[in-house]
Amino acid sequence: MNNEKISILGIPFNNLTRVEFLTQLLMRMENQQKTFLVTANPEIVMYAKEDDRYFDLLLKADYIAPDGIGIVRAAKTLKTPIKERVPGFELMLGLLELSSEYNKRVYFIGAQEEVVAKAVENARKLWPGLEIVGYHHGYFDHSDPKMIEQIAELKPDLILVAFGFPRQENWIHQYLQVADRGLAIGVGGSFDVLSGKSKRAPKIVQQLHIEWLYRLLKQPSRYKRMLALPVFMREIRKQRRLKRATKNEK
Repeated sequence: MNNEKISILGIPFNNLTRVEFLTQLLMRMENQQKTFLVTANPEIVMYAKEDDRYFDLLLKADYIAPDGIGIVRAAKTLKTPIKERVPGFELMLGLLELSSEYNKRVYFIGAQEEVVAKAVENARKLWPGLEIVGYHHGYFDHSDPKMIEQIAELKPDLILVAFGFPRQENWIHQYLQVADRGLAIGVGGSFDVLSGKSKRAPKIVQQLHIEWLYRLLKQPSRYKRMLALPVFMREIRKQRRLKRATKNEK
């Protein structure tokens, strides 16, 4: 089993392809192992750099997937290449397909009521054999232990959490302390896409790795979040210079 990790500003990314991720994650579900899965992009890495609590939380994850071409490029810049970008949305779809095929129990939580309900409806159409044991919108007190206890009693094998970072990772950490099984993944705005409320970037845009530009044009209000990207690359160049200096000292 490949357990290689690539450090990007202190965040350890698993160096796996999408297929390798899904293979290992299925094995853990089959063995009923509790699993904390994070999909991280440059914005998340930069947030963790500024928030020690969130940084420490990410280090507790069982897997961190490189969701964002910026992560892949950063790894290449640092001379520690990552095999491929693994988008969180595609991981979610893969996990749902495997859950249908291997009779796994799934719970959806997050987004608006009508969005998560439609996402569940569409998931059932795409995978008729999928056992969805429940769903709930994301507008509740995330520190309420009753919600965690209620979901844990359903014993889902896969829990999709769409609160957006850092809230989804904080909630997953709390949940896995109570649950005795389950793979939990923060999926951000993926329910919006699965429900049909939003659309993914066209294939050509995905292939050119400019989905960030597509999202910015669709949602100009995102520009403040995009400011993390140039800062991220500046930090990567600093890390590269530090590595070179350390190597030269040896």
